[in-house]
Amino acid sequence: MRTDAFALRHIGPRETDLPHMLKTIGVESIEQLVYETLPDDIRLKAPLNLDPAMTEYEFANHIQELGKKNKVFKSYIGLGYHPTIVPAPIQRNIFENPGWYTAYTPYQAEIAQGRLEAILNFQTTVIELSGMEIANASLLDEGTAAAEAMALLFDVRTRDQKKNNTNKFFVSEEILPQTLSILQTRSTPVGIELVVGNHETFDFSNEFFGAIVQYPGKYGQVNDYTAFVAKAKENEIKVAFAADILSLATLTSPGEMGAAVVVGTTQRFGVPMGYGGPHAAFFATKEEYKRSMPGRIIGVSIDVNGNRALRMALGTREQHIKREKATSNICTAQVLLAVMAGMYAVYHGPKGLQYIAGKVHASAVTTAEALNKLGVYQTNTAYFDTILVKADAQKVKAVAEKNEVNFFYVDADTISISFNETTSIADINQIISIFAEALGKETFTVSELTEASQLPASLERTSSFLTHDVFNNHHSESQLMRYIKKLERKDLSLNHSMISLGSCTMKLNAASEMLPLSMPNWNSIHPFAPVEQAEGYITMLKKLEEQLNVITGFAGTTLQPNSGAQGEYAGLMAIRAYHLSRGDSHRNVCLIPSSAHGTNPASAAMAGMKIIVTKTTPEGNIDVEDLREKAIEHKDDLSCLMVTYPSTHGVFESSIIEITKLIHDNGGLVYMDGANMNAQVGLTNPATIGADVCHLNLHKTFAIPHGGGGPGVGPICVNEKLVPFLPTNPILKVGGEQAITAISSAPYGSALVCLISYGYITMMGAEGLKSATEHAILNANYMKARFEGHYPILYTGECGRAAHEMILDCRSFKENGIEVGDIAKRLMDYGFHAPTVSFPVAGTLMIEPTESEDLAELDRFCDALISIRKEIEAATADDKNNVLKNAPHTLAMLTTDNWAFPYTREKAAYPLEYIADNKFWPSVRRVDDAYGDRNLVCSCAPIEAYMEN
Repeated sequence: MRTDAFALRHIGPRETDLPHMLKTIGVESIEQLVYETLPDDIRLKAPLNLDPAMTEYEFANHIQELGKKNKVFKSYIGLGYHPTIVPAPIQRNIFENPGWYTAYTPYQAEIAQGRLEAILNFQTTVIELSGMEIANASLLDEGTAAAEAMALLFDVRTRDQKKNNTNKFFVSEEILPQTLSILQTRSTPVGIELVVGNHETFDFSNEFFGAIVQYPGKYGQVNDYTAFVAKAKENEIKVAFAADILSLATLTSPGEMGAAVVVGTTQRFGVPMGYGGPHAAFFATKEEYKRSMPGRIIGVSIDVNGNRALRMALGTREQHIKREKATSNICTAQVLLAVMAGMYAVYHGPKGLQYIAGKVHASAVTTAEALNKLGVYQTNTAYFDTILVKADAQKVKAVAEKNEVNFFYVDADTISISFNETTSIADINQIISIFAEALGKETFTVSELTEASQLPASLERTSSFLTHDVFNNHHSESQLMRYIKKLERKDLSLNHSMISLGSCTMKLNAASEMLPLSMPNWNSIHPFAPVEQAEGYITMLKKLEEQLNVITGFAGTTLQPNSGAQGEYAGLMAIRAYHLSRGDSHRNVCLIPSSAHGTNPASAAMAGMKIIVTKTTPEGNIDVEDLREKAIEHKDDLSCLMVTYPSTHGVFESSIIEITKLIHDNGGLVYMDGANMNAQVGLTNPATIGADVCHLNLHKTFAIPHGGGGPGVGPICVNEKLVPFLPTNPILKVGGEQAITAISSAPYGSALVCLISYGYITMMGAEGLKSATEHAILNANYMKARFEGHYPILYTGECGRAAHEMILDCRSFKENGIEVGDIAKRLMDYGFHAPTVSFPVAGTLMIEPTESEDLAELDRFCDALISIRKEIEAATADDKNNVLKNAPHTLAMLTTDNWAFPYTREKAAYPLEYIADNKFWPSVRRVDDAYGDRNLVCSCAPIEAYMEN
């Protein structure tokens, strides 16, 4: 075995396993299997034109050398991004811990209680600092969160406002520039008119439904918005705040001023800047708007024994249910980063956060007073962490950069300086000396921080926050380390067993890909730092774009979308811009197969498109004749088709070339959803099948970990006709010559985690990537062969093969009184996370093993499901007291004196012999979802506050 070949470490099955696996499937070779799986007319004729694969050691040296080309200056740029101190126990025990970063979205609550509690802590932090009633489990970044706030306020307009088509939204000129750009992107397609201006001169006319203000403003000014909000309310205008979360430890909360929504980023709560992301945004609002909230909410419920149990609440709000009626397409949250930010609040507690905020404010005041002595005057009438000074920007910049310091230069004679928790007395003296040198004056030093405040007395926070025990009991490292471990033990992640979620591609997230994320040269760069200071990043990101171009067969890529759903939206907006550029504004019809993922119609609705759903055949394929009929019917207005390939049903449809040509012949473009790209890489590509644009889930096919529900990255790759429309950024110009406005806040989205995909592709090389795809197909078809005779399998290709995933039909088990959810819960007793439940077909399991799982693990999982099949046979519709209906079984159940079940403890906990060697115990019994919906609690309230009498 080549010990230095990364592909052999990433791919699970060994060479010696292949004869057995191929024989089980019934083929002679992997090549024969691939031939029987993919239509021949879409196969690539040549290998991918990528650089030779690096070894892990070579990549480690390469990425370290490339990182040296990044210059880590002291950053006082602000604009929503700040240097922060990542507490070492959080970095070591969460950020760098596969027990946290390889977990999946907590759809199976019983084996996700640790992560759910950590997110609940995050929600509680946001609720109490913002002064609101309910918060979600994080969004992507501040700019997109602000856009979601606008969409929510538009959705909850009064009956009269909807009747009168009230569509104006006021945006304070104090808003962050990247946020304004995203608001522009998101408002136009849905008919919202933005009006940017000064909140002090706003006319409050009845043409407005909502407004957004920045608190503090983009250059630091702190305004009291109490009167503004009161006047707005009188005119039925709801106000959103984009707030700095650290400032809320010392400032009056937006909720106390009457805010309807509060958004922002939690980046400065111990999450590295990482050249723009990933970071967890926050979104808080009033409880009356809970069913219009975007994203996910974690709620408190009980299990069947009445014990406290957490779960994802209000699932019916998600786009998978609302589809084309959705106001949001949010699918990914930023869970790993929300966990870090929430744990930062746990570690520091309310007094710690007040201390940090006070020190930041004192640093700003001390510096302002010192610069005043130099004749450099500060112009904000009130501020928290950012001062705005008048000086010759060109002279100051030259001296500052010579001293490796970045300020933000507003114009030729105005400079913004934002302070942060890393700022020291020495840093303040360096700033003083920079200005002194630029002015040609004698410098001086300060020795201590001032105690003076520049916050208005009326805005100094008096209300308490974070009083719950969890924020007051874990301030020593030992306490925090044990608390994190306690939560980790409640969660099943990839470091315990395979997670075979169909469409989600839970492959290996290799340590060698992850290590660079902890390097200061990579994680400490501000996204708006001068590009010459980010040479390493620009080189890496451009190379990744080139690699993705080669893999997809396309001409251009943008890495800006920071989730798969954002990628969908970006692709559709590029298509929209293309049609507009040609004078075809009427082309707004989007054809979507009925089997599509729920984000597809939601994204199309957000892009202002008219959605026409096309039929699916009984075999699970696109009904080509129905598609043809609808494409021709709408040929004058056809914008695009959204298609997933291989299909959501796990099949390479042989008619794909015919389908894409049909759309082109009728004036439309083809958007390909890249959710199933894991079955394409190196064998075919979106360009070959005739697509014009595709999004890629870097958190699926390209090895970024799911992080318990995020981060994700969803770049789009496009052909030459769409390259001009790739999105830009208002501060750092990126994208095409006719670029659409921003899709996310940072120019390159979640740039830090792009290192993972860059490492994956660089170490795999063309041969390794193709081999990974082949083994993904091999593993899926091996499992399919083992399940045959035990479970009906829906939808296979013309030769009876699956792509990289398959669907097991569990609907007939209702005759035995067993639902598909019972199988999902019983799998926990076997030590496994359930596959994807009831998607894309209700009552089914969609299984995707990925290429990373070895034969032994595949067999363990197959043995578990086959054993469960025997348990189903033994069940009857009349018997509700069986091993499946009572699953999962907890340790508390098995160790109680009273065992009132008609089967043994051994059958409950150890149904197969291998389980005892590495038993994973669910921490709660089956969660009562109905109770949780009736008693919605989304923060750390004590159990007594919501238990039924």
